[in-house]
Amino acid sequence: MILGYVLAVLAAVASGSGSILESAGVRRAGAFGGSPQDLVALRRQPLYFLGVGGDLLGFVFAAAALHRLPLFLVQSVLAFSVGVTATISAILGVRLAGAGWAALGVGATGLVLLGLSADPGPAQPLPTGWKLLLVGVAIVIAAIAFVVQRSDGRWSPIVLGFCAGLGFSAVGISARTLDASGPVWRLAAEPAIWAMIANGLAAAVAFAMALQRGRATAVTAIMFTTNTAVSSLIGVTLLDDRVRVGFTAAAVAGFVLAVVGAIGTAHYAHRTSPAGAPEPA
Repeated sequence: MILGYVLAVLAAVASGSGSILESAGVRRAGAFGGSPQDLVALRRQPLYFLGVGGDLLGFVFAAAALHRLPLFLVQSVLAFSVGVTATISAILGVRLAGAGWAALGVGATGLVLLGLSADPGPAQPLPTGWKLLLVGVAIVIAAIAFVVQRSDGRWSPIVLGFCAGLGFSAVGISARTLDASGPVWRLAAEPAIWAMIANGLAAAVAFAMALQRGRATAVTAIMFTTNTAVSSLIGVTLLDDRVRVGFTAAAVAGFVLAVVGAIGTAHYAHRTSPAGAPEPA
């Protein structure tokens, strides 16, 4: 069980660091605020691909943690990776106000409560039809992102961040229900694997577009809040994720504090950025 907690924390650190590096790559490529075609310039930005590598490493850690811990706990820890993003940004020059550090403390308190209340164990297997439905989610995300990228509205990074969160939520659900037993070749026919790949790609593209149009902390907060809420709800209602007996109130309070802390951290990191200066990454 301890290994599951360690893996979840490592996933948050890797994902938060990856977001910062991806944001740096987008800006150094001159793609921030431009058109989606400008993202082609990212091929010459090793920082961006280093960030993608951080995200992939975070995914590996998270997938391993999801085989041991409920979705609501692992995804809440991942949501708190926005604290990693904000802390690194603060070190690199974006001052985080006292209220922002307080928000980090609130989120950390929520994670402690969730850690105490979670009941470790495997998930309820999903029928094949549900896994195929998860593959279809990637198609919906890609269609929405295609429509949104044609608009210059201020709401576009919000929608793209939401799409990224929805895609990563589908990845988490697929990883939680993946049956890795049996020979390796059998995994090629496992719908959960294809759901993870398709949604991971769709979410990564949507996240890159969101970073192109909005600040890393704000976009990351939207993405992880969506990811946490959707996957946690499905985990509890469909996958038999459980809370320890007598810890229901602690779990609810911890979930709320973790998400509020992540949002608060992103909000105050955004407000305390130097006037007229781009967010460091």
